[in-house]
Amino acid sequence: MNRRRLLCGAILASGLFAGPVLAADDLRVALIMTGPITDGGWAQLAYEGLQDLGETEGFETAYAENVGQVNIAQVVQGYADDGYDLIIGHGYEFGSAFIEIAPDYPDQHFFASTFQPQPEIPGNVGYVDLAYFDASYGAGVMAALISEDGRAVGYVGGGDNPTQQNMKAAFIAGAEATRDGLSGLGIITGDYDNAGRGREAAAAMIANGADVIWHGANVTGLGAIQGAVAEGAKVLGCYSNQTDVAAEAMGASFAMNLGWMVNEIANRTAAGDFPGGQEWAPKVTEMWSLQYGPEGTHNPDVVSDETWAVFQKAWQDLGSGAIDVAALLN
Repeated sequence: MNRRRLLCGAILASGLFAGPVLAADDLRVALIMTGPITDGGWAQLAYEGLQDLGETEGFETAYAENVGQVNIAQVVQGYADDGYDLIIGHGYEFGSAFIEIAPDYPDQHFFASTFQPQPEIPGNVGYVDLAYFDASYGAGVMAALISEDGRAVGYVGGGDNPTQQNMKAAFIAGAEATRDGLSGLGIITGDYDNAGRGREAAAAMIANGADVIWHGANVTGLGAIQGAVAEGAKVLGCYSNQTDVAAEAMGASFAMNLGWMVNEIANRTAAGDFPGGQEWAPKVTEMWSLQYGPEGTHNPDVVSDETWAVFQKAWQDLGSGAIDVAALLN
């Protein structure tokens, strides 16, 4: 069964969709998102994972979308008061909120899909390192491998924050470690939702020799892809499968397995293994996957079999920890 809580500034109503009769011991899971479930990426991927979970025996699911910052505490407490066993707050906005709310609900679990915000946290709250930096290093490797000129590759970032700065640094490190003489470039635009800035950033790096562009910047990143293709450069997608944005120039998309994350944390909670009081750190090879087209991993017209094999070695080394990106960034 899947419940949707309808919001408009505050909670207005609760909608109930038809479904099977629930067992008394079903784990009740609520997913709260600040964006819409039709965003094609961050929220939609998590929601699709929740849908899969709701079709699995032993789980009841509910969700709320487009929850504004001012309403987060109210919505979280609403689900907690309704007796949901696991409340997933999808995004950094829930990091501090859960620390304040969770102690009032010691028998329930709260999981935020963001870094742990402080050293000491309640035992019924969990966070996650989504392996952004390992994925970024891998994207740098891929970009360097598919560069034709071997001069430079570029990263277009969104908000000017530590995560984006470290993604840029990791991308550059991966690119420069892969190919001698190649330079990794990066521009943090300061905006996730400005396609024009993305196009300008891509064009600026292409003018400085970059012939492959990757991004971590949502709508700004889509602009970067469009700008790069207009300049004749190759591109890599990010967060979701972005093949349709530029199929011919796209080598692959580094897609986040957010649906897997939702299912994994729910199943761990049901098994009595909720990672409370800590930051869970799944491997990059679990949290991210390479996607192209409806079922592929990469574009064979851009990424040759030989190149793919070289990349796969680096990707597995990132997953096993043989390449320690955190050490490179510190």
